[in-house]
Amino acid sequence: MMQSGRRSFLKKSALATGGLLTFSQLSSAFSIDRNNDIIIGHNNHRYKVNLNWGDLDPAKTPVKDCHEIVQDSQGRIVMLTNHTKNNVLIYDKSGKLLDKWGTEYPGGHGLTLAKENGEDFLFITDYERHQVIKTTIDGKVVMTLDCPLDTGHYAQKEAYKPTETTVLDNGDFYIADGYGNQFILHYNHKGELLNVFGGRGREEHQFINAHGICYDNRDKANPCLLITAREQNVLKKFSLEGEYLSSIPVPGALICRPVIHNNEVYFAVLKSKEAANDDSGFLLIMDDQDQVVSCPGATKPVYENHQLDQLYQTIRLFQHPHDVCVDEDDSIYVAQWNSGQTYPIKLTRV
Repeated sequence: MMQSGRRSFLKKSALATGGLLTFSQLSSAFSIDRNNDIIIGHNNHRYKVNLNWGDLDPAKTPVKDCHEIVQDSQGRIVMLTNHTKNNVLIYDKSGKLLDKWGTEYPGGHGLTLAKENGEDFLFITDYERHQVIKTTIDGKVVMTLDCPLDTGHYAQKEAYKPTETTVLDNGDFYIADGYGNQFILHYNHKGELLNVFGGRGREEHQFINAHGICYDNRDKANPCLLITAREQNVLKKFSLEGEYLSSIPVPGALICRPVIHNNEVYFAVLKSKEAANDDSGFLLIMDDQDQVVSCPGATKPVYENHQLDQLYQTIRLFQHPHDVCVDEDDSIYVAQWNSGQTYPIKLTRV
């Protein structure tokens, strides 16, 4: 679907997902303000949609799957695509392209920003190379981590398909093998393996699609890891030592990476679990009490007897959203997988 036609498509297709909606559901899906802007979201998390942010000439700067997106120390928006003509695109907040680099990451998937002694670094996971690569912000490789065959958890490197990383303040980092054997691997800043936990399975401490991971230090006395079990519609909490702590169900939502901004957690939701159409994603915002407070592009979150009702897409805006970046103005930048090679969407908080 071409970018120029997305606004018209959006207005015409709000009823196309999940059958006919009630008036109240349709009203909560989106609104049009006096400037003809499309507004989505719920409660005090509502956003104006900018469908043209970051559009580029695909002949010069093509994208394939836009997997992940972060903001660097200069305030620039850095996005990873698995198009090997330009794996990394760097924008300013207005959507102007500032730089691009990278031709060697055909499975570029996870992108995490790390800061060391005032300098920005990137951790890239590449599931086709079966590696995690640490680079400078302009693409110079400083560390490459291969499949940890000596752990006994992998018979061959092809079983290792890392999807995400997260970095602690001391430089330790964790790798989520979300497309492989579902282990979480803990390394120190030198790249020495310290611990392995998780693994494929349906027990509380295991995962089906350990897709995303982040370091959560909102409670300074009890920092933990947030790890998504995407296919199970669950966010799991672990100690930094790998001990399972608790689970937070998000019924119907295939959540990707957790992204912490202020005291809240933001997610791209790849798709609605029970939706008729596959490209049925939306966004999800969770407060510091683990309660979902807004689902831009989906049903309003409702709790009955302390249980969240199943969530599903209500408006055909997003196509497989894969990651979000939230800037200092609370604007959200949305990168999308398998979306017809489209560039990111920007949501401005209203």
